[in-house]
Amino acid sequence: MPTYQPNIRFSDCWSSVGGITFYHRNGKCYWRAKPAPAFPGTLGQLDHQAVHFRALAAWRTLDHREQVQWASYARGVAAHRPPFLKENHISGYNLFVSAYHGFATLGNEHVPTPARFEEFPPFYAKFVSAEVVGNADLQLRFSLFVGGTADPLRYRALGKIQLVEPGRGCHPGKLRNFLSVEASPDPSNNRTILFVIPDYRALWGLDLPEYTLHIRYLLLDTLTGYRNLHKKLSCSFSLMESI
Repeated sequence: MPTYQPNIRFSDCWSSVGGITFYHRNGKCYWRAKPAPAFPGTLGQLDHQAVHFRALAAWRTLDHREQVQWASYARGVAAHRPPFLKENHISGYNLFVSAYHGFATLGNEHVPTPARFEEFPPFYAKFVSAEVVGNADLQLRFSLFVGGTADPLRYRALGKIQLVEPGRGCHPGKLRNFLSVEASPDPSNNRTILFVIPDYRALWGLDLPEYTLHIRYLLLDTLTGYRNLHKKLSCSFSLMESI
């Protein structure tokens, strides 16, 4: 994992050039050979790609004045990828596609109307338990706190989840998306939410009494479709101890 050393001409690098890819981890820039894997296209990946194609088609159908309005709302919205500069922001097209994908993830795919990006409230999740349901599905229970809002249920949690052997690290390419469901209709904090993973043994090819869980979780705004930056959580659990 070679580290990129800044110099007089270039203080930082990102993306790819030639056969090299620059990437950032914990605030440091590294480089590696540009990967060129074959893309087999899982059903989930193909579905996500299809949503993206529909978002692109929807953007092209917008009136120019509406596209300009999206661009005005995108000013000041910080990019989630480098370069992380104060003067850097996303485009109106990026903001539109983000909203489109967000609504699609929420099960409400439609062409969004322009909306200003609002700062998300503080939030955190805590792992509670894991339980096998119906001998095939895994139910992960979390406590979710969303502060600074009169309506916590405005925000849904999206978890990017991977189960591994106890003590093993996370493989980002094997994270899978799961939208949370409410364990009860009580909107008060702390909320209890569930991530239900169908046929979890087959998904990662593991059938173990204990697992290490890696999750990157974020909030989806049900009013705008926007999302915030994810947080990470890792923990171990035993199915023998599930409630």
